[in-house]
Amino acid sequence: MEVILLERVAKLGQMGDTVRVKDGYARNFLLPGGKALRATPANKARFEDQRSQLETRNLESKAEAAAVAERLNGQTFVIIRQAGETGHLYGSVSPRDIADAITAGGFSANRNQVALRAPIKTIGLHEVPIHLHPEVAASISVNVARSAAEAERQAVGEEINVVEETTMDDLGLEVGAALADAGGSLGDR
Repeated sequence: MEVILLERVAKLGQMGDTVRVKDGYARNFLLPGGKALRATPANKARFEDQRSQLETRNLESKAEAAAVAERLNGQTFVIIRQAGETGHLYGSVSPRDIADAITAGGFSANRNQVALRAPIKTIGLHEVPIHLHPEVAASISVNVARSAAEAERQAVGEEINVVEETTMDDLGLEVGAALADAGGSLGDR
């Protein structure tokens, strides 16, 4: 299906471009989201009539997004989750959780703006890109921790996921000493 783009769409084109896309992509994403119109002669004429209004609206929203991105860029948001001793979360941190943390921090964001490739499943500091506008992005830091105190320690760079491991040599000495004690008492009988 051919569509006329009403805004910039990543990996597809700029506003005003007529592109061919798969029918499902157009029906399920571009058309309902107001990102495109079917490329019919009537819609082409309608787009040309509204082109200056669309470009003006796009520039205004881009300027607003750039102002928000300037304040948002580099911010750190803390998310508290339960995790095991090795630092693996019992659940995960999804884009919705990050959007909620951003909103609680005084900014406006929805989960569709959080560009998380895969859910976060470990504690620690994670860099997450936020797409505020098709042409404007910001980068935030998400501090996933078990408690607020642990989040503060992570923020200053302290390593949290330190698990004391006992080597086989250490175990061998302890087991050998236990067997020697047990063997000496068994030999006396």
